[in-house]
Amino acid sequence: MILRDTYTAMATKWTPDSWRRLPARQLPDYPDPAALAAATDQLCSFPPLVFAGEARRLKAQLANVADGKAFLLQGGDCAESFAEFHPDNIRDTFRVLLQMSVVLTFAAACPVVKVGRMAGQFAKPRSSAMENQNGVELPSYRGDIVNGIEFTEEARTPDPARLMRGYTQAASTLNLLRAFAQGGYANLHQAHQWTLDFVDQSPAGERYRELSDRISEAISFMEACGIGLDSAPELTGTAFYTSHEALLLPYEQAMTRVDSTSGGWYDTSAHLLWIGDRTRNPKEAHVEFIRGIGNPVAVKVGPTTTEDGLLRLIDILNPQNEAGRLTLICRFGSDQVEKLLPPIIRWVEREGHTVVWSCDPMHGNTVKSSNGFKTRPFERVLAEVKSFFKVHRAEGTYAGGVHVEMTGQNVTECTGGAVAITEEKLAHRYHTHCDPRLNASQSLELAFLIAEGIKEERQALPASVRAAS
Repeated sequence: MILRDTYTAMATKWTPDSWRRLPARQLPDYPDPAALAAATDQLCSFPPLVFAGEARRLKAQLANVADGKAFLLQGGDCAESFAEFHPDNIRDTFRVLLQMSVVLTFAAACPVVKVGRMAGQFAKPRSSAMENQNGVELPSYRGDIVNGIEFTEEARTPDPARLMRGYTQAASTLNLLRAFAQGGYANLHQAHQWTLDFVDQSPAGERYRELSDRISEAISFMEACGIGLDSAPELTGTAFYTSHEALLLPYEQAMTRVDSTSGGWYDTSAHLLWIGDRTRNPKEAHVEFIRGIGNPVAVKVGPTTTEDGLLRLIDILNPQNEAGRLTLICRFGSDQVEKLLPPIIRWVEREGHTVVWSCDPMHGNTVKSSNGFKTRPFERVLAEVKSFFKVHRAEGTYAGGVHVEMTGQNVTECTGGAVAITEEKLAHRYHTHCDPRLNASQSLELAFLIAEGIKEERQALPASVRAAS
């Protein structure tokens, strides 16, 4: 066992603003601190976007994932934008996630915990604070909640008023998602109607149509046996949660409230918050912030992860070793998984830590196409997922989730897949504000692959675990 020095902040009482005592990376430089303070003060008076009880329910469901009894599906936009905010876009991304969850649940006989990268995924980390175009240097675009994507001094200046617009858009998105999840749209009788027109004739769409036929037959059989939908509410609605990267700490602090039931602090901007590769230093501000909130949290784990650094992080973020509290989102690149993931699993297992293991097959597989577009070859995305499952089977651990950047829009941003998007076709519908996303057809194709991996995993589990789930 490694002896790790006690992190000094752990001995310090946590408050929503205790992160301000520590170095902070990836935060924008607002030219008007008074305007920022006024905006965050106003946010403090606004209603919460999510509730502590919802976050606790998600934590309980993630505990089942950690125990091998469920699977985590986390997906949505790379970065939500103000310009593309439209109810149809929200609906289409939601229904692709529904389709993916149906594939996983029915094909792999496994409950699925559904978490969207939605209703708050506005801020993005950047490799450089400044961007240079044709000799002109301006602040980098950090997401619509911070500044604009247009390369002008006015647009790129961080604007606190964008915090308010981000909150308003997140609230509207959440309102619509709750209506979809519980208002009848997620009724399994509607499974046939979830397929988007442009996906329907694709190979993945054909497989899904066959699967939805089987689901309809199963529901009809249940009803014929006297099991109506009224007695099975799981068939008429679904639990759907939201998540985003806890990057813009002034916003997250303003949305953090005391829960009247438990007396603990919860970040009410989302059900689950994560920190990324650039902000997971145990002695810096982002780790200090998320260690004190009661929400389930996650950390990105990649090629730069060290044994001591990861184990320090786990000690800080989940000191009680609470199941469902901490998810490790692994992102390596398809050619690095089988080399880098096994030792990381062994470090965590040796210390007896309980975590959810999730695969991010997107960020380690980003390349630049010959015509200058940033893209992700779909075959590399699939390869990383396959390797992730393979490693966990070899280590005797449970590959519990997947974290993907995807959209319900008919985009051409990732090459490959059964629809065969070529580099030449990327320009046709390349709409992302930041990183390339899977479209609906590619997302469904990925879901069928994951279902096969879950089947193999569950066959290796003890019969008592399979029966309990």
